[in-house]
Amino acid sequence: MSRHPPVKWAQRSDVLYITVELPDAQDVKLKLDPEGKFYFSATAGAEKIAYEVDIDLFDKIDVNNSKASVGSRNICYLVKKAENKWWDRLLKQGGKPPVFLKVDWDKWVDEDEEQDNKPGSEMDFGDIDFSKLNMGGGEGLDFDAAGNDDDDESDTEDVDTAQASTSNELDTKDTVGCNASDAPDSKA
Repeated sequence: MSRHPPVKWAQRSDVLYITVELPDAQDVKLKLDPEGKFYFSATAGAEKIAYEVDIDLFDKIDVNNSKASVGSRNICYLVKKAENKWWDRLLKQGGKPPVFLKVDWDKWVDEDEEQDNKPGSEMDFGDIDFSKLNMGGGEGLDFDAAGNDDDDESDTEDVDTAQASTSNELDTKDTVGCNASDAPDSKA
């Protein structure tokens, strides 16, 4: 009897990302069917334990434009969908997915965010007048003076506090009678 390796998945409108997490996989076999059948098998470990995944994907796929990459830690599949549309789920059957199947949150993009991530997409701010939003800055802002921290009062307060504590330490040492000549020699 074979085991199920952990499988992670994510999607875009045109592709599926399926990652089988199986370190040191050997004898890797993949079968893709245009109707949406995904079959994976491999062995791993010193005992050559058999692993397999046999699932029916939600919709049809393009077998000729799908790709696979076998690495030392996992096997990554880029499965091209037959139609450019978002699927409601990965599997054809509804209900709770198998326990070995998880969402790949590192690759996941929501359907409404997909266009934001495409190169060349520009944000449309419509006819918003940013000068009326009263967000501060903008008018009369001198960028050369913005980096000058000499006028910042919080910095001078910290310096004053540091000087006061330093002078207190010196005063305390003087009252105890510690002189520089009484200090132990730092040479060893």
